[in-house]
Amino acid sequence: QKRLVESGGGSVQPGGSLRLTCTATGNFYSDHCMGWFRRVPGKEREGVAIVDTTSYADSYKGRFTISQDKAKIILYLQMNSLKPEDTATYYCAASPYPFTLVSGTPKYWGQGTQVTVSS
Repeated sequence: QKRLVESGGGSVQPGGSLRLTCTATGNFYSDHCMGWFRRVPGKEREGVAIVDTTSYADSYKGRFTISQDKAKIILYLQMNSLKPEDTATYYCAASPYPFTLVSGTPKYWGQGTQVTVSS
């Protein structure tokens, strides 16, 4: 059974950093497209970053860095200079076909990890 498991979320003060990790298990292939999305209650899900194209939503450019260990199929999101508006549930996504920040629906999703930025 294919699973994506996120970790690394938590509470941090503004200006702080967090590193999210997504571990893929269950016969994922290293050529799967992978990325991070987020959701705030009452709002639509939004793309944060896609590792295959090294794409970032404008709000996160220069602050977040996406990376991947392809051999182990682990996806990371280094989040620096965090702001209160970064507070959300962050989801790892993967798919055997391409998707972008704004189009395509990934086939596999993690359960989400909460990030809270507050003083």
